[in-house]
Amino acid sequence: MNATPEPGLVERACAIAPLIAGEADEIERMRRLTPVVVTALLENGLYRALLPQSLGGAEAAPEHFMQMLEEIAKADASTAWCLGQCSVCAMIAASLDRDAAQEIFNTAPGILAWGAIAHEARAVEGGYRVTARWDFASGSRQANWLGAHVRIVNADGTPRKNADGSAEVRTILFPAASAVLHDVWQAIGLAGTGTDSYEVADLFIPERFTAFRDVPHALVEKGPLYRIGTGSTFSLGFAAVSLGVARATLDAAITLARGKHQSLAAGAMRDNQSVQGLIGRTEADLRAARAYLYATANAMWRDLVATGEFTAAHRSAVRLAATWTIHQSAKVVDAAYHMAGATAVFRKHPFERRFRDMHAIAQQIQARDTHYEDVGKMILAENR
Repeated sequence: MNATPEPGLVERACAIAPLIAGEADEIERMRRLTPVVVTALLENGLYRALLPQSLGGAEAAPEHFMQMLEEIAKADASTAWCLGQCSVCAMIAASLDRDAAQEIFNTAPGILAWGAIAHEARAVEGGYRVTARWDFASGSRQANWLGAHVRIVNADGTPRKNADGSAEVRTILFPAASAVLHDVWQAIGLAGTGTDSYEVADLFIPERFTAFRDVPHALVEKGPLYRIGTGSTFSLGFAAVSLGVARATLDAAITLARGKHQSLAAGAMRDNQSVQGLIGRTEADLRAARAYLYATANAMWRDLVATGEFTAAHRSAVRLAATWTIHQSAKVVDAAYHMAGATAVFRKHPFERRFRDMHAIAQQIQARDTHYEDVGKMILAENR
């Protein structure tokens, strides 16, 4: 089934953005999304943006997913981050046993979260047993299911291998009630994401609640969206979040400049040529970053829909565009923050939290400088 863009996804995000903005201070204080925000996201189907249509999801094209996250990020970065994380996690449904996917995603609230790859699970009759603790589970406080990416070992403890000799890694899924969550997310930015740790002890995972993630031949859904894989979709989504944060921060600086007087001698900010030039250059930087990210995503999507193949070149292009967009967004936020002067340091103004959120985003794996090295290595290996 080809993914059909959901025309209402972005509009619904825009509609609930004021509610989310109104809850942002409480989200920051609680260090997790508020119930009213989670309810709004659920009622508007936003968590189901990347869920297969066969399961009642939108199976949205990347452009619509990215626009949705941008709009939410303008209101609150933590909400957008959780939404992006859990939406991409739902893509595992495309590789799951159908009954298992129905149980996970069509039993309310139908939210899945997971953390970084780590540890191992032992193969036993009918499934796997695991004792482990994982970190960085954004959105776990709203989820009713959790997942983990683990290396598989045989009953005798020997590593299970794929045909190419690499270690077999599976995604295991289990009810959140089976795990103990540890409140560890004391972070300077994205404070409301509840990116906590979770732990299980001697937990049995039935075979049907496991899947190979981002392995094309393991897909049971044939839509082009699932050929992209979660890694590249995370990159596109979190880059879109950074654009939303940058847009909101620059807009706040523009609003401030229209009304603020720097001093009795200096006059209004809006009449200051230095401020005017800075706004113009920063606006250009943001528009350029957004155009590059969306052009890359849309070119990849056109090729994918036409050919059914997500190539190494597509993966490299997405990685480069997403990394650069996050870095450019951070520069935009920095420029807006400094433009605001002393106003920016007060919590009552819309700068300091976005400044912290943006720099938390820029520290994530999707923004690593090593991505440039990977792309550069690929470029240099090409025969032109």
